[in-house]
Amino acid sequence: MTEQRPGEHMAAEISQQPAILAGIVERQAEIAEVAEAISKRPPRFALLAARGSSDHAALYAKYLIEVLLGLPCGLVSPSTATLYGARPDLRDVLFITVSQSGGSPDLIEVTETARRQGALTVSVTNTPESPLRAAAELGVDIGAGLEKAVAATKTYSATLLSLYLLIDAVRGGKGEDAEKLGELAQQTLDGSEEGVQRAVDRYRFVDRVLTTGRGYSYATALEGSLKLAETSYLAARAYSGADLLHGPVAAVDGETAVLAVTSQGHGVGAMQEVLEAVGKRGADVLAVGSASADVPAALRIGVAPSAEEVAPILEILPIQRIALGLSLARGGDPDSPRGLLKVTKTR
Repeated sequence: MTEQRPGEHMAAEISQQPAILAGIVERQAEIAEVAEAISKRPPRFALLAARGSSDHAALYAKYLIEVLLGLPCGLVSPSTATLYGARPDLRDVLFITVSQSGGSPDLIEVTETARRQGALTVSVTNTPESPLRAAAELGVDIGAGLEKAVAATKTYSATLLSLYLLIDAVRGGKGEDAEKLGELAQQTLDGSEEGVQRAVDRYRFVDRVLTTGRGYSYATALEGSLKLAETSYLAARAYSGADLLHGPVAAVDGETAVLAVTSQGHGVGAMQEVLEAVGKRGADVLAVGSASADVPAALRIGVAPSAEEVAPILEILPIQRIALGLSLARGGDPDSPRGLLKVTKTR
């Protein structure tokens, strides 16, 4: 039997993403059926429940719901129901639970509770036969296939796209901005290889990384921070660009690496002041995104241009490869980070 090389699964799963994204676009009619069922019961507001990488996907969905649907939206704390027994009135509420495995007990329980309390519940998962799907009234199958590496890569981007197509369809859209995402993802992976290697060489000995972004890209900053922490064991923190200037910037110095997610749209203008501030404090800035050339940075990795609403699906791709490369350069195995399991069961 051939011995598995460190990072083999993560590398393969990163490379599979263009085909997976293209496949989801081809299946968008299935997602549109779920959206139609939601449209028949127009919600007053929406709530999202998730953990880990799925929580970052849920934050992305929160921006989509508030901007594209004009609905108030919040991220729930499952423990209010599972530990404290809270039973809010959720009539006329859209309750979306995001979980790649569909097996987290707290997410299953909070979904069951929301359904009993009158919410229209929707699961978004990579495991259509999971307990979570059984608990929810409606379900979206992201269809990413089996993910062997502990660190989520293809399931994360597939979740983002599935959420975008769902929310876009609720407003009557046809997913036009996502139509070419498979091709754009391949362009992004191919075009960022050299920049990713430069980033790995530059930051392989760094101990402290701060990630930041605004708007839709804030979800990418959070997911990037998680990937760096769980695969390379870096002391990584993520902040919204706005929050970063409210205090944490004081901890930034010449020993700090800053990964800034900067894609074309409203968010990049808001990041200018942030990156100027961290630059003045001596931070080494790596800008990733379709607007990386437009901001002050020591190193830039471009991402194929797209509509701002779907940019996070592309932004995360080179960051995943940076996490993979740093882990390997530091002697780790990103397929099996120490102390982590694929499914974390919390209550």
